[in-house]
Amino acid sequence: MTELAKEIGRHLPYLRRYARAITGSQEAGDAAVRGCLHSLLGAAPAAPLATEDLRVGLYRALHDVLRAAPPSGGADDEPLLADGEILASRIEQLAPPKRQVLVLTALEGFPLEEAAAVMRLDPARAAALLGEAKADLRSQRATRILIIEDEPIIALDIMTTVERAGHTVTGIAATHKEAVALARERPPELILADIQLADDSSGLDAVREILGGSSVPVIFITAFPERLLTGERPEPTFLITKPFDVDTLHVSISQALAMAGARGRA
Repeated sequence: MTELAKEIGRHLPYLRRYARAITGSQEAGDAAVRGCLHSLLGAAPAAPLATEDLRVGLYRALHDVLRAAPPSGGADDEPLLADGEILASRIEQLAPPKRQVLVLTALEGFPLEEAAAVMRLDPARAAALLGEAKADLRSQRATRILIIEDEPIIALDIMTTVERAGHTVTGIAATHKEAVALARERPPELILADIQLADDSSGLDAVREILGGSSVPVIFITAFPERLLTGERPEPTFLITKPFDVDTLHVSISQALAMAGARGRA
C-alpha cells in the first residue's frame, strides 16, 4: 500500500461522518464517499490531491460528488449514487451551503478558509454564510432530549450545555435498562448517547431498543469514532468525538433536528 493510500485511509472515517451528517443517511453518505474515491482514482495520479492539503482535497472531492447528480449510464456504467439525482436535489434542503460551512467548521474542525476551499467558495462568501448559519442556530427550536451517558461529569456538562440552549432534558441514563425506561416514561424528541455504558452494555443496543417503538434522531458520542465508521455494518448517522466543544454539540443537534424535520415534511 502506498503512503498516499495509507493517508487517505486515515481520513476515511471522518469523510464518512461528514457525508452522513450532510445526507442524513449511512447508505447515501457511504455511497458518496465511494463516489469520491472513484472520482479520485480516475485522476492520474490523484492529481486533485497532489498540489494541496490532502484533507482539504478529499473533502472537496466529496463535496463535489454530494453536490452533483451522478452520470446516467447503462448496465456497464452504473451511477455512483443510488437515486443520485434525487439525493443531489435534496442536499440544498437537507444541508444548504450555510449549514455545510457550519458543519465543516464546527464538526469537522476546518478553519474558515479551508472550509471555503472545500466548498469552492470565496472566503468572504463563506464567512457570510457562516454568520447566517450561526444566527439560525441561535433561533433553533427547543426540543426534549434524553441523555444516555455513564460518566456523571460528562452527563452534567451535556445537560448544562443543552439546557442553556433552551432544550429540555427528559432524563439522564447510565445503563441500557435506565435508558429504555426513561424513554418510555418521558418520550424524547432527540437522544444523545454514549457508546459504552456503566453496566458494560452498549449504547447502540439501548438506542436500537428505544427506536423499536419510536423514531427520533440520535447523536452518538464516543472517543473513538473511527471504530464505528468502517462501513461494514449498520452504524450511527450522527457521531461526535469526545472531548467535544459547545459549538460541535449545538451544530450536531441542529443538523439532526433539521434532517428529522425534512423527513417529516417529505
